[in-house]
Amino acid sequence: MTSSRTGQEWHGDLLDLDAYLERTGYAGERRPTREALRALHRAHVTSIPFENFDVILGVPIQLDVESVQEKLVRRRRGGYCFEHVVLFAAALERLGFRFTGLLGRVTLGAGKLLPATHALLAVEAEDDGRTWLCDVGFGSGPLEPIELADGVEADFEGRRFRVERRPGERGIDDWWLHEHRSDGWLDRHTFTLAPHHTIDYVVGNHYVSTHPRSPFVRRPFAQRFAADRLIVLDAAAVTTVRTDGSRTERKVEADGFGACLAEEFGITLPAEDVARLAARLDTA
Repeated sequence: MTSSRTGQEWHGDLLDLDAYLERTGYAGERRPTREALRALHRAHVTSIPFENFDVILGVPIQLDVESVQEKLVRRRRGGYCFEHVVLFAAALERLGFRFTGLLGRVTLGAGKLLPATHALLAVEAEDDGRTWLCDVGFGSGPLEPIELADGVEADFEGRRFRVERRPGERGIDDWWLHEHRSDGWLDRHTFTLAPHHTIDYVVGNHYVSTHPRSPFVRRPFAQRFAADRLIVLDAAAVTTVRTDGSRTERKVEADGFGACLAEEFGITLPAEDVARLAARLDTA
């Protein structure tokens, strides 16, 4: 494929790169190399959590770089895929990478057509000539980029992924990302290589944050990802899934919700916001 990068389309010039790299703990080279992309992807997904708290609180989700970095970097909050990808793309642009914005449909074995509301990036590294799928906004990895080539499998410290290409409609191939679970391969999302832009993300963001059928408007949800474990908050349930397949579950009570956010997800919110979120913990 041919990646595209047009001027400052992703507004990397507005990013406080030093603050972003400090937030993620990245201390590597600042060049558009394969190694830098690998390390930056890992640093991002293991430091900035996935969460939908502003949606539940009725706070509009803004996708301009200034708003995203204020929230995810300076206030050390998390966000969902559109916010993560806008931030990551701005950093890539500043570092000189060539890349294309993509939109995917989350499937998770659903077996039905869902709207294209998942943001991804296809990125080229200057030193290897290959294209890499960067999925920093899903909340549960992968740890590192996966080569965008049919049949490629990747294993990141026990978490396995597979990329597949299938013939699609009107001669446009569909690409699938599969994740290996205890019962076999699960299709996670599908996408095409048609280029998308920030304005396309704004449209998808509006649906995800406001439509009554969106899962993100119903209950508090968060994920904190690390190489050895994934911690998930889904309403009042907190589940820790380890790479070896073991898992623990517990229920968080309203009076302990703020402490849970701080300890498990590294998120500190004003008391009034914690109380409003805690009131939604029993949402089905």
